[in-house]
Amino acid sequence: MRVQFVHGLESSPQGTKAKLFAQHFDARTPAMDTTDFEACVQLQARVLEEFQPDLLIGSSFGGAVVVSLLERGLWRGKTLLLAQASRMYLSQPRLPANFRISLLHGSDDEIVDIADSRALAATGTPGYVELIEVDDDHQLSRSVQSGALIELARRIAAQ
Repeated sequence: MRVQFVHGLESSPQGTKAKLFAQHFDARTPAMDTTDFEACVQLQARVLEEFQPDLLIGSSFGGAVVVSLLERGLWRGKTLLLAQASRMYLSQPRLPANFRISLLHGSDDEIVDIADSRALAATGTPGYVELIEVDDDHQLSRSVQSGALIELARRIAAQ
């Protein structure tokens, strides 16, 4: 299974989640200069075209990049957002109509309010959006350590 991972603001291809996905999947995590949002969107769009992943995963800042890709119609495949931060980077983020997407957010997130994922999920088509709230922090440490994140990625890709 091919996974493209869009890392967070203070992360990289050497981060915990990037390494985790690389251990379990044929994963690509392009390194981004997170000081230039538009350049990040363009980089990820190019990699999507080349790599053709089975699943696109965006984490925090990377989640905002993925939402921007969705809004521009540059991606319509299977998607998972982790503690996404789209409201911090986009004026009025919206999910495409009739688009299946899953969002995972920790209730103990002190960086991005879980209400942001609830609000984004509400912009999607009912029945197409899966919002999973877990007892976890912004890094989703417990979901990473327990293996739940890998199980979720596999389930979404298999749908």
